[in-house]
Amino acid sequence: MPAPPRRLAAILACATCLGACALALAACGAAGGRPADRPRHDAAHGSRRSTHPHRPAGDPVLARLGLPPLSGRSPLPGYLMIADRDNNRLLIVNPAKRIVWRFPPPGGAGQPFGGPDDAFVSADHRYISTNEELADTIVVISLAAHPRIVWRYGHQDAQGSAPGYLAHPDDAYLLANGEIQVADIINCRILWIDQDRRIVRSLGSAGDCVHNPPSALQDPNGDTPLPDGGLLVTEIGGWVDRFDRAGRLLWSIRTPTDYPSDAQLLPNGDVLVAGYNDPGRIDILTPQGRIVWTYEQTAGAGALNHPSLAVMMPNGLIAATDDDNNRVVVIDPASRRIVWQYGHDGVPGSAPGYLRKPDGLDLIP
Repeated sequence: MPAPPRRLAAILACATCLGACALALAACGAAGGRPADRPRHDAAHGSRRSTHPHRPAGDPVLARLGLPPLSGRSPLPGYLMIADRDNNRLLIVNPAKRIVWRFPPPGGAGQPFGGPDDAFVSADHRYISTNEELADTIVVISLAAHPRIVWRYGHQDAQGSAPGYLAHPDDAYLLANGEIQVADIINCRILWIDQDRRIVRSLGSAGDCVHNPPSALQDPNGDTPLPDGGLLVTEIGGWVDRFDRAGRLLWSIRTPTDYPSDAQLLPNGDVLVAGYNDPGRIDILTPQGRIVWTYEQTAGAGALNHPSLAVMMPNGLIAATDDDNNRVVVIDPASRRIVWQYGHDGVPGSAPGYLRKPDGLDLIP
């Protein structure tokens, strides 16, 4: 059901006035590695991509990567990082669709890396956390002109639930205290892992895969951290759950599809969630589960094929990964039209301008 005009206008106005709160990703810091490799963290930063406090003024990452500040008007209000999963790479592109950074860098990184499913820039712009879902590992990468992996958790291509093992990890975030928060899908749990690779907290438990929060979760594929210390969990099967910082369930709502993916909390308290289906859809729901806005086209260039992530940007437009159409798109929620895209609809490739099953994105405003 489309949003009434007044409600949609309020949503867009709220997103715009909060600026970068609409799409920030994980907090500063990372974890692990040798002491010299440990990324620093700063508790002054938050930990959430859709409601994160404003990023530091001046964006030192631009100077560090040799990138100019952007000027002019574009539907994309910054540089966009894309997790190009089946090309085994991370890319940063500018609004003109030029690749300005990549990992592994040209010539290779000299470190095992493959299949980045999601990727989030830390709040201080020094690191990227990414989950290699099908390889059952998490890595943290320095965001620098000469990037390298500085921390790793999990065993390559080996699933498990014992300490040190994961089973299809999804949405690995760097939190302000240096911990990694991750959805461990097949193990039906959310984990918090410290810098020394110890599990310090969990929500749900391995082997208990039913929708019964907070004691049990059904295949959680999203674990969005929130500025109040809580989190938003997306469960395959059709649920979005909000928890407070103590792990208490605040509410749980049904989604319009049986495969919701990576739900995001909007500044006004509503939820933006992608439906990982074909044709795919994107919805905004109230905390009571009422649909107030939908993007769904069943055919043509506007149709989505298994979108896995949708986020509202500071300008009120929605960026989304259109995974099986091999593109990332920007949607104007007022007109429900795609106004920018990177990749060629339905055509996989690795040359400039092409993607192969992009599964994650982040904005550097």
